Amino acid sequence: MTATQSGPLKGSVRVPGDKSISHRALILGSLAVGETVIDGLLEGDDVLSTAAVLRALGATIERDKAGGWHVHGFGVGGFGEPAQVLDHGNSGTGVRLMMGAAATTPITATFTGDTSLCRRPMRRVIEPLEMFGAEIHAREGGRLPLTLKGARMAIPVTFRLPVASAQVKSAVLLAGLNAPGRTTVLEAQATRDHTERMLQHFGATVSREAADGGLTAIHVEGQPELRPQNVRVPADPSSAAFPLVAALLVPGSNIRLDGVMLNPTRAGLIDVLRRMGANIAVENRRNESGEDIADLVVQTSALKGVEVEPEIAPSMIDEYPILAVAAAFAQGRTMMRGLAELRVKESDRLAAVAEGLKKCGAKFEIGEDWLAVDGAGPLAGGATVATNMDHRIAMSFLIAGLASKAPIKVDDTRFVATSFPTFVPLMKQLGAQFRIDNR
Repeated sequence: MTATQSGPLKGSVRVPGDKSISHRALILGSLAVGETVIDGLLEGDDVLSTAAVLRALGATIERDKAGGWHVHGFGVGGFGEPAQVLDHGNSGTGVRLMMGAAATTPITATFTGDTSLCRRPMRRVIEPLEMFGAEIHAREGGRLPLTLKGARMAIPVTFRLPVASAQVKSAVLLAGLNAPGRTTVLEAQATRDHTERMLQHFGATVSREAADGGLTAIHVEGQPELRPQNVRVPADPSSAAFPLVAALLVPGSNIRLDGVMLNPTRAGLIDVLRRMGANIAVENRRNESGEDIADLVVQTSALKGVEVEPEIAPSMIDEYPILAVAAAFAQGRTMMRGLAELRVKESDRLAAVAEGLKKCGAKFEIGEDWLAVDGAGPLAGGATVATNMDHRIAMSFLIAGLASKAPIKVDDTRFVATSFPTFVPLMKQLGAQFRIDNR
């Protein structure tokens, strides 16, 4: 697919539901006793894989004609042993959270995924789950496929996160649901708190307090009876980032993004872009299903380079590829630090971003966990960017092509469906110029 220079982007749209919330709503709905109704669920490949895995474990999950999802749960500890391998496709979030949810239930299950997911590290989740009493046998390096034998006599644990990872934190908290007593996660840096918020929404007892050494302790009390809930999934801020940055870069643009989640642990990109000079207005703030949301009005802006501190990385780790694109169009240097986690995403995102910038004519420097982009206005473009089977690389450079001097082509857009299946029609609705290339 190729993106070409577009006229002004105009209109009001709502991007699909948040992927993180969608995974957690399905999982906690399956662990509640009764029917949970989910509105606005992201119907991307990653989330649909989680739904299929939960069905294989015994949950009843159905979509009605109006687009609502109905989950009939079986209670904490109620997973049944699956008859088949549990395939999570490309979803790192889905497989890590489900490993946690299954780790304290006495079943045996084998988890796998696609080629990309089978290259991603699982050791960081395996180690704390084995502390509960689970037995896990993985490929060399702690990689998928792996077989998990859930603990028969689970014990609560206290675990300090070695890296800032909401996925690891969530896996431990979900495992703690079926362990007697209190399970605690200690974190040095704040990470996404969707799991804690949604656990409380479903009736679990979750608390947070300061701990020694500047740490934060998050506690969950085990063996609750979760209550089914109605969940309205807010628009995904990671998906909203693409039309948002497009509107900032394409001259004369003015768009409205409806119902975007503004959880403080996910709003880092907006904060950074505003420091760069972005005209982003936040309107109609409200709370739905325990999450803060608002409408965003975005206008074309002259951006300038800034320093992005490593402490902000957990709140925008998925948005660094599109931030790097914005930085290339800005004036001056944008320094981004604390990016080591990008090395172990769907691809080595840091290397993939740098290679794409190079092909499109941007100037930059790269280190093991940092990227410095020297912005100088519109990119030259005129290149084909390798996506490495990574949806966020594909979308980021298609956005770059809308404001570059020459078109930008990406080699593969199939994986966009994992998180943003309506990306192309939604962007075209705003006025973006994409074309399908002959294969």
